Amino acid sequence: MNAIVLKKSTIVRKKLELAALRASFALGGIVAPGATAQRAAQLFRTPVGRGRQRARTAADEGAWHGWVDVDGARLALYVWGDPSVQPYVLLAHGWSSYALRFLSWVRALRAEGFAVVAIDQRGHGRSDGDSATLPDFVRGLAAVGRRFGPAAAVIGHSFGGAAAAIALRDGLIASHCVLLAPAADLDAATSRFARLIGLAERLRMRMNRVLESWTSISVASVQAHLDVGTIGTPALIVHDLEDNDVPWAEGERYARYWPGARLLTTQNLGHDRILDDSAVIAAALRFMRGETVGERVVSTPNLPFGLA
Repeated sequence: MNAIVLKKSTIVRKKLELAALRASFALGGIVAPGATAQRAAQLFRTPVGRGRQRARTAADEGAWHGWVDVDGARLALYVWGDPSVQPYVLLAHGWSSYALRFLSWVRALRAEGFAVVAIDQRGHGRSDGDSATLPDFVRGLAAVGRRFGPAAAVIGHSFGGAAAAIALRDGLIASHCVLLAPAADLDAATSRFARLIGLAERLRMRMNRVLESWTSISVASVQAHLDVGTIGTPALIVHDLEDNDVPWAEGERYARYWPGARLLTTQNLGHDRILDDSAVIAAALRFMRGETVGERVVSTPNLPFGLA
């Protein structure tokens, strides 16, 4: 009974905190729009702290711990097996998550004979920093690729999936790619964020301009159909129809525009449970062995999209 009461009180507290946050942004948008847009941009690039707490207490399944330096920040590195003699798989966690969140994948990959390498991205897990951007995520994955060489596969979840795709476009080498519930559109992401915190559309556009000033990248330019058309790495996109965080249509967009990619659609897993689902892991391993998994998404001028 105490656990039920505690859970209910936590839910109530979070709702009250969100209501207060929305009220502050509504008021700030009236009295100080510039500062409010700046504050929203800072909040957008700041991970939720509970991921750090969980990373510090999570089991590591015997991982070797190290560090990789990226732009003056030390990123926590985790290695299972020996990438110098075994083909290795690079894992890319999502926003406000951490490397050890992938332990179910580590166990399955080790059983298949792969070494596994993962990092906590900047501002996440045990790594330095208190904020991050998509380019930071991409640079983190690129640093691992430079250190360990070509990977047998890169597997990315959510924001980490977007980073993995861009890293491959920019030169990361992997024989296969698996994206789980990947975010495909940064502008859509800022729109969802703005709705969550009650930020008016005119202020969202100002927030986008602040983000662009920090990264030197146009928010509107970070879209899957603009990023993946030249990637030759075979890809499996796995996305759930009931994903309330990143819509299924964003995963479908990756599969439609990525040459040779295939789409595996799931149900009742949502955005987070898809990461631990044994059937999803088994399907990804079959794909990495060269088996046909998922469906090919096609697009023509007369057929916006379809499955073949």
